[in-house]
Amino acid sequence: MPILCHYHFPDPAAVDPHGDGLIAVGADLAADTLLCAYRQGLFPWFNEGEPIAWWSPEPRCIIEPSQFEPSKFLVRRIKNSHWTFTVNQAFSQVIGACAEARAYANDTWISPAMIDAYTALHQRGIAHSIEVWQQDTLIGGLYGLKIGQAFFGESMFHRCTDASKAAFFVLMRLCAKSHFDWVDCQLPNPHLMSLGATTMTRQNFLSSLNQKVNEATCDWSRLCQSSQRLVALLQDGALIYEPHYLSFSPL
Repeated sequence: MPILCHYHFPDPAAVDPHGDGLIAVGADLAADTLLCAYRQGLFPWFNEGEPIAWWSPEPRCIIEPSQFEPSKFLVRRIKNSHWTFTVNQAFSQVIGACAEARAYANDTWISPAMIDAYTALHQRGIAHSIEVWQQDTLIGGLYGLKIGQAFFGESMFHRCTDASKAAFFVLMRLCAKSHFDWVDCQLPNPHLMSLGATTMTRQNFLSSLNQKVNEATCDWSRLCQSSQRLVALLQDGALIYEPHYLSFSPL
């Protein structure tokens, strides 16, 4: 499907030589506008009631799936839990949970308009969610965009200690098996850095991105259509790479 973008986003290096990160203000949150922006390394970040602001931070926070090593504590936590996980089975619940105000903040940047925008991308097979369940209760998850061989992490949540880390662990395994060189984490923070994130210059990120978004990628649409124990991801051969989709071996 062709991308029909009605806006021209400027070159970050030209309009933001000092690396403050703010590149443009305005436009809309149409699916094609978002796709155009992400392909150029921009993402929207603004408070409800404010004009749409588009950012390309310097430096850029990324994590390399092939280098991700979960802590021994997290591995034990996953092995000993009775959690199950799904992919793309509860996107609306995940983004809704991510939009809830946190204990450390009274508001959220994930407005109803943002939820509608990313839900439209999910319906087009571009936005994906990972869910962690305790029986029938959603206790953690995350969502992001997959364009070519680039994955853009957006937000995560947990209602049980370590549930968001478990979702992140699943994402890292999926992206590693899908041969992603990096996952975009946008801005560094202590939590991401504790998970193994690092930074690269904006110039290097945009150069790599320009290549990655145009590469063929595997199809995740058939991935994990039923609930699976997280412990399955810790077994050799649990994830199988196919040219067109990923699947899980049965337990």
